Amino acid sequence: MGEPDTKIYVHGEWWEPEHGHYPVLDPATEQVVGAAPEAGSAQVEAAAAAARAAFDDWSATPPAHRAEILDRIAVLLAKQAGELVPLVQAETGSTMRVATTMQVPVAVERFERYARLAGASTDLPLPPQAVAATAMARGGLVGAVARRAPVGVVACITPYNFPLPNLAGKVAPALAMGNTVVLKPAPQDPLQVLRFAQIAHEAGLPAGVLNVVTGSTAGSGAALVASPDVDMISFTGSTEVGQRIGEVAGRGIKRQLMELGGKGAAIVLADADLDAAAQGIGSTWSFHSGQICTAPTRVLVQRQVHDQLVDKLVAFAGVCRVGDPRDPETVVGPLISAAQRARVEALIADGASAGATVAVGGGRPGLDRGYYIEPTLLTDVEPGMTVAQEEFFGPVIVVIGFDDVDEAVSIANGTQYGLYDYVWSGDTALAYRVAGRLRTGNVGINTIARNNETPFGGFRRSGVGRDCGEFALHAYSEIQSVVWDG
Repeated sequence: MGEPDTKIYVHGEWWEPEHGHYPVLDPATEQVVGAAPEAGSAQVEAAAAAARAAFDDWSATPPAHRAEILDRIAVLLAKQAGELVPLVQAETGSTMRVATTMQVPVAVERFERYARLAGASTDLPLPPQAVAATAMARGGLVGAVARRAPVGVVACITPYNFPLPNLAGKVAPALAMGNTVVLKPAPQDPLQVLRFAQIAHEAGLPAGVLNVVTGSTAGSGAALVASPDVDMISFTGSTEVGQRIGEVAGRGIKRQLMELGGKGAAIVLADADLDAAAQGIGSTWSFHSGQICTAPTRVLVQRQVHDQLVDKLVAFAGVCRVGDPRDPETVVGPLISAAQRARVEALIADGASAGATVAVGGGRPGLDRGYYIEPTLLTDVEPGMTVAQEEFFGPVIVVIGFDDVDEAVSIANGTQYGLYDYVWSGDTALAYRVAGRLRTGNVGINTIARNNETPFGGFRRSGVGRDCGEFALHAYSEIQSVVWDG
């Protein structure tokens, strides 16, 4: 198969990239991990055309056979986890705990899940209807069924924080439904995605069903979104990029599934278990350095317990060891790039200049290399400040006080985002009522744990559509109604 890490994957073959290669850097060491291929626009178009040509046969493939291939992919991913984990760490800067529990294993689990679901019936029988005769048709008993049908060619554009889990969450249900795919990973960490293409090839995925193109600029992604052969865009990333994609996709009336930015509000009521709340909120620091859109980064705490919670968060930050992600004792690894670190630093500085207090952290940890930021806590934050409105995507938490539930709900709903909020309270019935008032796609009550069968997505500028569990099969399908004279 040649050198798959340095070539793009189109129609079951490895192609030399049109524009050579670009370096992929380890965010912990700033050293070159490898050379990634720089695909040209014509090659992106060829990948989309290959997916189009493969669609008819793949969509007609028996679901049991599609399930068999997805299951083989899961087996091979699990078998190669020992080789993939070091590559994932080198590209993403994931700590040992995150890389070994949340990167490769989650990708394996998702392919296993959709291998199981691929064989599920796509038909929803509907009650027959007695229809009176009209000028259009004779009367009688009319039967009907609603069935899911594949959309066609899906462009899957994945983010840098969890490359393998995100591609699995898109590619697996898309293939299970009979779609074909062109996969475009984030420019920061594409090598593991190219390694995945090799695994899919080895698993027996037919030529053209999956194609992988990579690039360091916006050009390859733009060409993919604009391609007339693409029927659907599945994108995870920033709201700003999602808006640009939506404009282009809208002109082509293409289906869209978008998971965009978040500014998760964590409402902590006075009767909450503050230790549990601090542990959950502290995951913004301890889980992939806050590079996750569902993080509880905006803490809204009732004033009676404000100081106590701040003290607990300061203590939590103090035990979050920052350093080499390959060291099992490390809790906070690097950010993905120098550019992302600079963005986070600029936001922290903006908050301080606007009157926020840096209660802990706020700078770099003093390591010789790597794109690190200390776990940072900003207090004395007002709801209208930029730091309370914009997503950091880094290890930064802001704290806002409130007096009553109505004020908390108003503040929580006071951003452009609505992806994942949290409520901590000893009164779960009250927490449930508060959850119902939040303009967000997901709410965790006294937990940051996820239920992977729930529909996932956001309100407002946090996204369009829902996936996860069986809902992903709906996301990657069209509904076709069939009626007959019964």
